[in-house]
Amino acid sequence: MIFEVFRQERRGQAFAHAGSIDAPDLEFAEAWAREQYGRRQESEALWVVPREAVREVHDFPDELSKTYHRVDGYSLKAKLKEARERAQTAESAGALSADG
Repeated sequence: MIFEVFRQERRGQAFAHAGSIDAPDLEFAEAWAREQYGRRQESEALWVVPREAVREVHDFPDELSKTYHRVDGYSLKAKLKEARERAQTAESAGALSADG
């Protein structure tokens, strides 16, 4: 049976795939994972999961069109440029009213 091993390098970090282990059962897989990925204290924690339990997800529907939650959903440079232009216009208007 194949088990996938995910390891956390430091507390608070995300888990990352470390490798695969061929073992007869979960107990053996855990022991082998500890030996391979934990004996030198290079891992804070391990996840050992049967390969059949790992599911790949492809489709992510966006029914509410909330792509703006993503960094690539709108141009941050364009938004900053607009904000700077509005700020300059407001400063110019304020300077003119102070002079008048």
